[in-house]
Amino acid sequence: MGDLEIRRAAADDLPAIVAMLADDPLGAQRESPDDLTPYLVALDRLNADPNQQLVVAVREGRVIGTLQLTLIHGLSRKGATRSIIEAVRIHADERGSGLGTRLIEWAVEESRRQNCQLVQLTSDRSRTDAHRFYERLGFTASHVGFKLQL
Repeated sequence: MGDLEIRRAAADDLPAIVAMLADDPLGAQRESPDDLTPYLVALDRLNADPNQQLVVAVREGRVIGTLQLTLIHGLSRKGATRSIIEAVRIHADERGSGLGTRLIEWAVEESRRQNCQLVQLTSDRSRTDAHRFYERLGFTASHVGFKLQL
């Protein structure tokens, strides 16, 4: 995987990113690859926020993975900064190749570089394969998450 580039996402990457977000039973219900307008607006907001990084993994000019890394500065844990990894997606052709591990390792290393004391993520309860994957990488299922749909 020496030819892999992990970089900030650009507007030209959005069709590939949204396709990956929509490429599973959960994403198929909530994503709209046919209209990229709301995704362009969201990308502009992300790029304007220094605590957000939407990145893509690219090989041979092809976007094959993505994730969002968010930094949160807080008071708890003696004023610790933490990071949240969100929206991890790997192109169907690349699953099982080690790319997911590389992306998560990148996010953890970037979190260290940003002086985070904790990296956290959530995963939908139905994604049991993802849970095993994160546990293999050292993450612990330590909390119960709650959502309120607005």
